[in-house]
Amino acid sequence: MIKLKELSLNAIEGHCSIYRKTPSELVSLTNQIQEESNPGNMFMSMFYIFSSLHQKDVALGMQQKAISHQKIFRLTNPTQPSLRLLGLVGPGDMYENTPLDFLIENTNIRLDLLYLTPHEDFPDEIPDHDVAFVALGESEKNLPILKKVQLKLSSWPKPVINTVEQLYLCRRDRLFNLLKNVPGLLVPSCIRISKKGINIASLKFPITIRPIDTHAGIGLQKLNCRKDLATYLDLYLDNDLFYLSDFIDYQSHDGYFRKFRIALIDKKPYICHLAIGEDWIVNYMGAKMYGDAQKRLEESLFMAGFEDNFALTHQNALFQIADKLNLDYVVIDCGLTKDGLLLLFEADGGAWVHATDPQELFAYKTPIMQKVFVAFEKLLINRCQ
Repeated sequence: MIKLKELSLNAIEGHCSIYRKTPSELVSLTNQIQEESNPGNMFMSMFYIFSSLHQKDVALGMQQKAISHQKIFRLTNPTQPSLRLLGLVGPGDMYENTPLDFLIENTNIRLDLLYLTPHEDFPDEIPDHDVAFVALGESEKNLPILKKVQLKLSSWPKPVINTVEQLYLCRRDRLFNLLKNVPGLLVPSCIRISKKGINIASLKFPITIRPIDTHAGIGLQKLNCRKDLATYLDLYLDNDLFYLSDFIDYQSHDGYFRKFRIALIDKKPYICHLAIGEDWIVNYMGAKMYGDAQKRLEESLFMAGFEDNFALTHQNALFQIADKLNLDYVVIDCGLTKDGLLLLFEADGGAWVHATDPQELFAYKTPIMQKVFVAFEKLLINRCQ
């Protein structure tokens, strides 16, 4: 039986707060952290700092030490919280857990994170809260934890955002089977396969391949022939499971590739960014949006007109994605095919949604992203009623 208790915890600075700090502020914070008397908080704070510096291995090492000391961490601690949010998370970085602190920035919401591991039971006591959020991403790594959470949620004493059963549908091959017949939507065919199970003779090139449990284009490649496949598999000797998909050429008439990030909150679409890149693997940093005023102008116009244009044009496809996934909160990355179909790349409960880009370059994002955050807070409040 889950025991809820109002815990007195000192808050630490999470991803959102640290991403806004200058280098000198980070140095000052690091010095302060070294004087922290709570080893769990100290190591978890170092995890966030090293993550911001893109030192992933060091960061995860710090996180592991933190979790060995304690399982519960408080990231925001307003004096009189309007709502108490508990995130259920597992070991890993922002790609493996929904970065909730970005979504509640500038709100009066208290945020606690409960870290769960494959080989340990739930703590005897967890923080009292108004609503829980299953922040674990769907992955092979998280599967043992998700199964454990699934059993606990059947008797959870408070409202819960997102269910484990629906998160399972975000797996790339399941997503294809779920949505392949939706009018106005194209989901590239996708199979999950082991090295031994690859039937080379049956493949129709070009295809794309990536190891399972990868994000941000890591390990993702386009293969044009059997020789490319053999070369690729030689590079990934330590990996056995992969996703194979059809390659869809979605290059626009001007030579660019465009990727839209959209949050589906309570089944309604909210634009989060438009990345415009020269390469078919598009991510926001790689697209060099920071250094191209023309790209930012296009993004600003697109985001401002999203509700009246893109969201209306593709409202059926967007609704069907939200309805069939049936998640309270999920983020999709998508593009447009040459004939105007919505092209779905992935759906993920843990994709990064934020408003931390430099204000001097991205002021246009502030009011648009505020709509996302207001919708998220409204979702939480409504689930508590």
